[in-house]
Amino acid sequence: MKRDLKGYLLLGSKGVAMGAADVVPGVSGGTIAFISGIYDELVTTIKDLPASVPTLFTQGPRAFWKASNLGFLLGLVSGIGLSIFSLAGLMTWLLEVWPIPTWSFFFGLVLASIVHVLKQVASPDWTMVPVFLLGTGLAYGITSIAPTSTPDALWFYFVCGAIAICAMILPGISGSFILLLMGKYASVLEAVRTFQMDILLVFAAGAIGGILAFSHFLSWLLRRFHALAIALLAGFMLGSLNKVWPWKETLTTYNDSHGVSHPLLEANVLPGTWEALTGQSAQVPLAFGALVVGLVLVFFIEGIASWKGSKGA
Repeated sequence: MKRDLKGYLLLGSKGVAMGAADVVPGVSGGTIAFISGIYDELVTTIKDLPASVPTLFTQGPRAFWKASNLGFLLGLVSGIGLSIFSLAGLMTWLLEVWPIPTWSFFFGLVLASIVHVLKQVASPDWTMVPVFLLGTGLAYGITSIAPTSTPDALWFYFVCGAIAICAMILPGISGSFILLLMGKYASVLEAVRTFQMDILLVFAAGAIGGILAFSHFLSWLLRRFHALAIALLAGFMLGSLNKVWPWKETLTTYNDSHGVSHPLLEANVLPGTWEALTGQSAQVPLAFGALVVGLVLVFFIEGIASWKGSKGA
């Protein structure tokens, strides 16, 4: 797809949104890619990248740039990287100081995204229902698993990168939460903040290998079984709401490298129960407002995309 400067700036902003979502355990950058209309291009570009490499040596850099859609990847990755390095602290602060409205916003965002994703199927049928329920059950089960203690060796960061990146491009499956389950969320976030290049380079190598392999499977799935794949992805998103629920009872905690305690295993509770447990306001009006903002944002983006599509047609 040909883009001008304005198009690349818009693409970079979508990358920023994806990076901000990926920082939050329970929210997937793949969800943002889907609602912003770049999901198919992202998966296809990643899948075709290795096959376009010979073009660099046979036809030169310009042909390789076009064949690999490298401008798209660099624009998106630049936005994601900028977001992760600049917004990691902000997202952490929001989740610590304003957790209920922050989680409520993402709850609304994911909820509206389910509707948006299901609209991608032109002719839905009953076969989508069991697949949708399967995706919901899988995501709910994953988000209910207790995090474990894992090795601190560099090879394990490679494994974490390979698995987490696959989750990051799946709507509804959070790469950050997968890192939390694998016991490496805090250490990877700390490596980002303090530029621990050994961890970051090994993690990035795992991520590159993982996404190149997984993109082939995902592209094949979307091409051969589009409706069922969409139903599965929408189910993942519904099941992930278990993790994004704003009111939680902390069952166990862990300490980061600075000795600060963070929730590790949590249980969802109703706002009234949360107030009784904590003695604090459940902030229901604020939470509802944030949820509505998340809902409206998705439908606003969808409306702009539809308007641009009709205008282009």
